[in-house]
Amino acid sequence: MDENSHLLKILSGIAISIVGFQICRKVLPWIYSNILGPQLVGSSVNLAKMGDWAVITGSTDGIGKAYARELARKGLKLVLISRSLDKLKTVAKEIGDEFGVEVRVIDVDFTAGFEIYDRIRQETAGLDVGVLVNNVGISYSHPDYFLDCYNTNPKFLRDIVSANIHSVTHMTAIFLPGMVVKRKGVVINLSSTAGVIPNPLLSVYSSTKAFVNKFSDDLQTEYKAHGILVQSVQPGFVATNMSKIRKPSVFAPSPQTGSAGRTVC
Repeated sequence: MDENSHLLKILSGIAISIVGFQICRKVLPWIYSNILGPQLVGSSVNLAKMGDWAVITGSTDGIGKAYARELARKGLKLVLISRSLDKLKTVAKEIGDEFGVEVRVIDVDFTAGFEIYDRIRQETAGLDVGVLVNNVGISYSHPDYFLDCYNTNPKFLRDIVSANIHSVTHMTAIFLPGMVVKRKGVVINLSSTAGVIPNPLLSVYSSTKAFVNKFSDDLQTEYKAHGILVQSVQPGFVATNMSKIRKPSVFAPSPQTGSAGRTVC
């Protein structure tokens, strides 16, 4: 009995050691890359050298606006793309006045047809775009079962795929070729922790974010040798209009707090 107990303790110790090692191997690099590294040594990527312009979708509030401000702070000219022209003009003036950079706007609805991408391509032709931030996205107004959501508003399911998936692939298709030609560029895709953890009652939203993660990972593998950096950002709760969290907290930071640490990479 004593021998069995001693053996069990040895095996338990070995198992705990293996689990602890695996946790440290995964967690410590993540802590350095996402928390300590950016704070201690800053980003290893000079975004201003990627190109003169940055393009940001969903840029009139929340995370998109925070990215726009941070990129302008680094001296990049901006193309802001969102649905509301009035909001775009307001944000463009605010950022342009504060940081002294040129800001252009394009008002399109990303739940519309593919013709919007022809317009974006035309209005950005000739710009040296070095950074693309695919931020635009929509979510449920409230958690709901898939069939209830579909029966109530089938158009919503089409819209969420258009805004969360088609926007990422089509915007990337517009600007990636220019980056490949000059062998440098950054694509930042806004995903979510919803794409990697169970999310019943938000099944379509979380699935679109899982797509963004997979697309980003494989795109990085395809184009890393061409000097392209692709990043999938997976925030948790953030105090934005979409999350309906009004007051920032430790568990739901403001967009400004999050983007400052994630601008790259």
